[in-house]
Amino acid sequence: MTNFFIISATQCESKARAGKINIDNIQIQTPFFMPVGTQGAIKAIDHKAIKKIGFEVILSNAYHLYLRPGLDVLREFGGLHNFMSWDGGILTDSGGYQIYSLKELRKLNNDGVHFKSHIDGSDHFLTPEKVIDIQKIIGSDFIMILDECLDYPSDFRAAQNAADLSYHWAERSINYFRSTHNNYKKQYIFAICQGGMYPELRSEYISKIINLDFDAYAIGGLSVGEPAEIMYELVDISTNQLPTDKPRYLMGVGTPENILEAIDLGIDMFDCVLPTRNARNGQLFTSRGKLNIRNAKYKFSKEPIDEELESEVSQYFSLGYLRHLFLSKEILALQIATHQNLAFYHWIVKTAREKILDGSYRLWKNDILKKINNFID
Repeated sequence: MTNFFIISATQCESKARAGKINIDNIQIQTPFFMPVGTQGAIKAIDHKAIKKIGFEVILSNAYHLYLRPGLDVLREFGGLHNFMSWDGGILTDSGGYQIYSLKELRKLNNDGVHFKSHIDGSDHFLTPEKVIDIQKIIGSDFIMILDECLDYPSDFRAAQNAADLSYHWAERSINYFRSTHNNYKKQYIFAICQGGMYPELRSEYISKIINLDFDAYAIGGLSVGEPAEIMYELVDISTNQLPTDKPRYLMGVGTPENILEAIDLGIDMFDCVLPTRNARNGQLFTSRGKLNIRNAKYKFSKEPIDEELESEVSQYFSLGYLRHLFLSKEILALQIATHQNLAFYHWIVKTAREKILDGSYRLWKNDILKKINNFID
């Protein structure tokens, strides 16, 4: 484990840190953002473009891949990397988020969760152990354990019960993970810290789960509708307790501001559907602010989408042309906008790392937030 995660630089005035994660001869620079490819594909962009932008890890979902294409297909291909022709890292979510988002299709008990497939209505029972087996067949580099994620708001008793169940599943998950092996490659297992919106539950949960000595730690159950201030408070509490020598992953977060503030609080890894989903709806993230490409003000604009980014797409196409594509409902519009938003997210996190390394992160963060939080139109 000594070479899995190495911290390269920290800050005096914040908990921001830059580091490196080493997996299968791939070195991943932290902090980093993972585009979301739930079913082994990122919507409206191909893997070669993702690699060219600079992303090193993508996120997929074990529950969805288990249903389709199915474990028989993934086993035949020797795992998801081969199936989707991706030579970077893969993190697979366990299905815990589906416990939250597909409430009408599942039933929980101490042993696991019963699901009705959203595809054909078939019955499935996922246990902590089965989720590990699924991800071993998928061959993901980073494995997430099964947990229970709550709505916001939830009362204290519900949060405590969910935390207790999640911890019980975490014990079973780590014990089973260590007792089995993977035929493809070495994998690393993440704990998921729960506790709802209650600082005392979060603190109690972390104090217990770090004794199980997972490879890395994720903070789950946030970005589910709570105010940003509560999220930042709970992230701060969590990173104060989590081991400093292991990666920290804030699940499902979020906006560029959320990411920069969380980096300041000591987070290393992020994922979110926001850049790709908003792109398909015509909202662009750019180095000078957010814009709605359908706005009539861009009808005659010859200005590049985002001249400051290194991405060829950002510099090559004009705002006027991209607006035309959206109004014409051309598929190319979704591809260009998705490329732009992901290039922006990569740029913001890559620049954050550079500023941590040169010691100016807090100053840069405060300055850049004034620009990127503005709506241009």
